[in-house]
Amino acid sequence: MTIQRSTLKKLAFSTFLLTLPLNAAFAQDTAVADRLKAALAAQGVDISWTGVSGDESNMVLQGVAVKPAGEKEPLTIGDVKLEGVSEADGGYDIETVSTAALEHSKDGVTLSLSPFIIHDMTVPAEGATGPLGSLMMYKSAELSNMTVKVADKTAFSMDGLAIEITPPEDGKAMEFSGTTEKFNADLTLVDDPKSKEAIEALGYQNISGNIDIAGTWQPADGKMELSKYDIAVDNAGKLGMTFGLGGYTLDFIKSLQEMQKKMAAQPEGADNSAQGMAMLGLLQQLSFNSASIRFDDDSLTNKVLEYVGKQQGMSGKDIANQAKAIVPFGMAQLNNPELTAEVTTAVGKYLDDPKSLEISAEPPAAVPFALIMAGAMSNPLDLPKTLGVKVKANED
Repeated sequence: MTIQRSTLKKLAFSTFLLTLPLNAAFAQDTAVADRLKAALAAQGVDISWTGVSGDESNMVLQGVAVKPAGEKEPLTIGDVKLEGVSEADGGYDIETVSTAALEHSKDGVTLSLSPFIIHDMTVPAEGATGPLGSLMMYKSAELSNMTVKVADKTAFSMDGLAIEITPPEDGKAMEFSGTTEKFNADLTLVDDPKSKEAIEALGYQNISGNIDIAGTWQPADGKMELSKYDIAVDNAGKLGMTFGLGGYTLDFIKSLQEMQKKMAAQPEGADNSAQGMAMLGLLQQLSFNSASIRFDDDSLTNKVLEYVGKQQGMSGKDIANQAKAIVPFGMAQLNNPELTAEVTTAVGKYLDDPKSLEISAEPPAAVPFALIMAGAMSNPLDLPKTLGVKVKANED
C-alpha cells in the first residue's frame, strides 16, 4: 500500500509537533539563547530561527526549524509566538506558546496543521534539579485540526486534540491525558486490491471515531503506566491498550536519544548492527509490569465473519464454529493446558455473542526485559507463564 506507507511516514515525522510543548522555547539575548539551546539539546532536539522580534515579555521567533533526535532533516515550522514571558528561579515561565498554521508537502502528500497552542510552559534554569531535572513542562495544549491529503483527497483528518499534564509534585507521579473530538479516514485510497475488496465488502470506505489516552510517569524511579489508549471507530468497535514499564528514567531517555542521534548520523546503507546490539542492551534496563489489549465490538466481528463465510460459500455462523474448533489444537502447541482451556472458553464465548475480548499479561512481580528476551530465545513456550497471560471475553 504505497499511499499508506507514504502517508504514515509523513505522519510519523509530523507528530513531532505534538511534542513541541516539551521542546519549545525562546531567545531575547545571548544568555537566554544559550540556555535554550542547552535545554533543548538535553532533550535531544536541535532548534534554530532566523530572527526574534518583540520585547522581553512578548516575542516572536521567526523561521523556526527543529530537528529531533533520529531525524536527518530539520522540520521548518515557521513563526512561534511567546506571550506572558517572565523570569522564574533562573528559568522562565511562559503563559502561552503558539505556532503559526503549517502546511508541508512532499511526494504527493500534504500535511496541514492549525496553530498549536500551549499553555503554562516552564523552562527550567541551568542545572535545575527536582523530579524532571532540565525538562521543559507545560500544563495544557490544543490543536484544532490536522489534515493529511493525498493529491486532492483528504486521507486523514483529526479535530479537537486536547492535552492535559499535571507535573509531579510532593513525590507524586506526573499525570497526562489526551483526547480528540473526532478523526476521519478515507480508506478508498488503499491501493492493495485484496484490502480494498475487504474494505468495500465490510462497508468501511470512510471511517470516523475518536482517541482517548491517559497515564502516569514517575521520573524518580522510571515507572510508566499507560492506563488508557483507546481508539474507537464508529460502527466497528473500540481497540484499547494499556501497559506498565519500569526503568523509564531520565537517564534512560537521554541514552536512548544519544543512540538515535548516532543511528541517524550513519550514512545511507551503513551497517547498523553494532547500534542495534547497543539498543538491545539499552532496552534491558527496562522491566515489564503489565500490558493488555482489548476489543469492544460494535458490529465489526459479525461483519467479518459474514465476509469470510461468503468467500468460502458458508455462513458467518459456520466460520465461527470452525474457529472455535481450531483454537484448542492451535493452543495445544504451547503445552499449557490451563491457558488452552481459558482461551478456548473465551473465544467460544465471544464468537457466540461478540461483546469484548481481552488479552492481558500481569506477572506477580516485574520481569526484566533481559529475562523476557532470554526466554524468547531459549524457551518461548514458557513466556505466557512468565508474563502471567490471561484471556477473557464479554467481561467489564
